[in-house]
Amino acid sequence: MFGPVSGLKAMDMSRTLDIYTQFFGLTERPFSLVPDPGFLFWSPRHERAYTMLEYGILTHAPITLITGEVGAGKTTLLHHLLNTIESDVQIGLISNAHGDRGELLRWVLMALDQRAAPEAGYVDLFSQFQDYLIAQYGQGQRVILIFDEAQNLTLETLEELRMFTNINSNKDELLQLILVGQPELRGNVQRPELSQFAQRVAASYHIEALTPQMVADYIRHRLEVAGAQEPIFDEAASTRVAEASRGVPRLINQLCDLSMVYAFTLDRKDVTLDVVEQVLADGVFFAGGMATGAAPPHPRPGSKWTET
Repeated sequence: MFGPVSGLKAMDMSRTLDIYTQFFGLTERPFSLVPDPGFLFWSPRHERAYTMLEYGILTHAPITLITGEVGAGKTTLLHHLLNTIESDVQIGLISNAHGDRGELLRWVLMALDQRAAPEAGYVDLFSQFQDYLIAQYGQGQRVILIFDEAQNLTLETLEELRMFTNINSNKDELLQLILVGQPELRGNVQRPELSQFAQRVAASYHIEALTPQMVADYIRHRLEVAGAQEPIFDEAASTRVAEASRGVPRLINQLCDLSMVYAFTLDRKDVTLDVVEQVLADGVFFAGGMATGAAPPHPRPGSKWTET
């Protein structure tokens, strides 16, 4: 039986990423797992999600809600938004906020570059936050708080955020909230005890997984951004990537990156179905904490991989 990467030429794997970039004639690694707005792929679903983000900001929506599976590209959209936001907006980005309402205020103030005294209680912190919003409003500045990974917020915290949006000046909203998270966030917001919160959600969108055709376009796009002059993944390989990754961008990146490593070790300038199948068969591709998409017990017809 062949073992992991069996039959591939011996090499220093620590140098693989740099070497395969040059080997394929690329200027940078095309399938990094780190969110990079420079590689943003505008699928119809991501375009709609971003349109909802813009709509929420332009219409001064009290709460905008964006959800999607892990690795759907939500954080990349946020980074693009932060790079293009108008100068009259003060942004506070909070990731993985936790704790009681007093600690929530500390997270918020810290995100807005405001010092929160260690000895300050909830009333003092809330007064400081309210004064900050009023001061920014007086200077013609809007304040937007963005909560990433918002599915981790408790129901009590979400209700506290709703109370924040009650701070206003006549008809003008002093604060807007953007909540971005996994699908369970939408489920939490729809709970009966958060009906008032849900009523303040003026813009929302759920990013669904990419279709197989979108996956093929996504792979091609990222390779072109990285400097590819010729197609590297053939149609069958792209289809298999779409199937194994379930159309989730982060998983697409992981499987494509591994497939390029395997193709490089074979001195091949293209990634074909048999290369992707070998990555899956070796169990080096993980999704949701489990190896997925494993190849069938016997190689598919036409595959060059055989057992020895």
